[in-house]
Amino acid sequence: MSPRPAYPFAAIVGQEEMKLALLIAAVDPTVGGVLVLGDRGTGKSTAVRALAALLPQMRVVAGCAYGCDPSVDRALCAVGCAARPASGPPKSRMAPVPVVDLPLGATEDRVVGALDLERALSHGVKSFEPGLLARAHRGFLYIDEVNLLEDHLVDLLLDVAASGENVVEREGLSVRHPARFVLVGSGNPEEGDLRPQLLDRFGLSVEVETPQDIASRVEVVRRRDSFERDPVAFGAGWKKSEAQLRRRIVAARSRLGTVRVPETSLERAARLCVALGTDGLRGELTLMRAARAAASLDGAASVGDAQLRRVAALALRHRLRRSPLDEAGSTIRVQRAVDELFGPGDGA
Repeated sequence: MSPRPAYPFAAIVGQEEMKLALLIAAVDPTVGGVLVLGDRGTGKSTAVRALAALLPQMRVVAGCAYGCDPSVDRALCAVGCAARPASGPPKSRMAPVPVVDLPLGATEDRVVGALDLERALSHGVKSFEPGLLARAHRGFLYIDEVNLLEDHLVDLLLDVAASGENVVEREGLSVRHPARFVLVGSGNPEEGDLRPQLLDRFGLSVEVETPQDIASRVEVVRRRDSFERDPVAFGAGWKKSEAQLRRRIVAARSRLGTVRVPETSLERAARLCVALGTDGLRGELTLMRAARAAASLDGAASVGDAQLRRVAALALRHRLRRSPLDEAGSTIRVQRAVDELFGPGDGA
């Protein structure tokens, strides 16, 4: 039985900010993860799965449990990976970009991996059974209700996100394997706040709301109903739009390294962060990387004010300190600072 097709990314109605953030992360994963906060039923998980299905398949080492890239050096792949020959290029195959769900109730062993008990008992051999982090390598790790994630899993994710590696040492096993993924979290702010350490690890933050205009609501229901009744036929109707968007992503990835970030843009990014009082320099770095990815998506040769405007709230709204003297929301504060620095505009 063939897997159920994903909802087409191009068919998502509205939610432009969420779609932009996910496209930026797809073009340049070094921007960091994407945090999507807002109402239930606004297409958060749908958008993540739709993007993964949209992306071109990736080449992986055949038989590798970690989906490693055959073009990288063996030392960068999983230590002791039996799928790689001692010399010469490994066999490879094409595979879809993985989207792995991390359930709130997951045990640490399920997340990081553990001893394969069945093989140990039946064959007397110590063998590592990869966990969710291994499956998510080079793809997306999706956490719904991320603000309810247990603290010990938060600490674990922070370590792996910082190093790009998962290290497991238990039951006499010592395993190290790559675990580089785009972390995507969603949640409802009314159900609790994220720990500041985890919040800071998300490169971009998105606020989504249920559409209030009748036309948008009707179109969402119409498209979703059509998809549920016949997903294959619905997908076929969006095939051309999906192909165009896929080509745009591939082209943006290929020219990302050539997009210039002028000194004036770097200075504007720094001035904006100073004006908002963001902690550290991660705000400037993320703002610059996001603007460069947005410029690459636009086909622009360099970053300009248009890109900085468009990504400012995404990169900075979750990095602001709460001010008792300013009751305005973080998005309004960012927009106000942008208008003061760049002059009034529509952010386009």
